[in-house]
Amino acid sequence: MRFCQKKRRTPPAIIIVSLIDILIVLLIFMMVTTTFRQQPAIRLELPTTKQPRQGGSEGNLIVTIAKEPPYFYLGPAQVSLEDLKSEFKRRAAQNPDVVLALRADTRAEFGNVLKVTEAASTAGIKSRPVAYLKDGITP
Repeated sequence: MRFCQKKRRTPPAIIIVSLIDILIVLLIFMMVTTTFRQQPAIRLELPTTKQPRQGGSEGNLIVTIAKEPPYFYLGPAQVSLEDLKSEFKRRAAQNPDVVLALRADTRAEFGNVLKVTEAASTAGIKSRPVAYLKDGITP
């Protein structure tokens, strides 16, 4: 018993296989020619203050660490690690609130940074976080 007859379907007038090829080519073209913008995932709104920011004073020490010898600079002057240690002790004896600011080249050896921070902590000097600078720093 057949209640309904199957109708014969006519083949589609548009060939779908060739359309898929065209869509793939268009997709590749769009991927190649599209420029992607790098946007941060999280937008931060940092707090602000109305009080002036404390700058460095003349009593503070600024040590620059380079990637090539001579490695250490105290201000604009080249110094050795032993000279730095003695200068740290002398400045800590003069002013116990002296602060050390480190500037390091991005390719500077991290061991040299540790040597300076260890010498400063031995002398009793507080240090600020290390600021890594671009290649080819000049003190």
